[in-house]
Amino acid sequence: MPYVTVKMLEGRTEEQKRELVKKVTDAVSETTGAPKENIVVFIEEMTKNHYAVGGVRLSDKSPG
Repeated sequence: MPYVTVKMLEGRTEEQKRELVKKVTDAVSETTGAPKENIVVFIEEMTKNHYAVGGVRLSDKSPG
């Protein structure tokens, strides 16, 4: 049973997440041969203050 975790910043719509789960499930099924009903997809959303690049939280960066 394949398990897939997608980590991303919050802010996507429910429709975007629904489409992401469908496409990830399809890709895993096509490449591994696993039945779609056995594929588990987790979406972990993070706020910008819980994500940093180069030692700087995204919430501390100025826009642009």
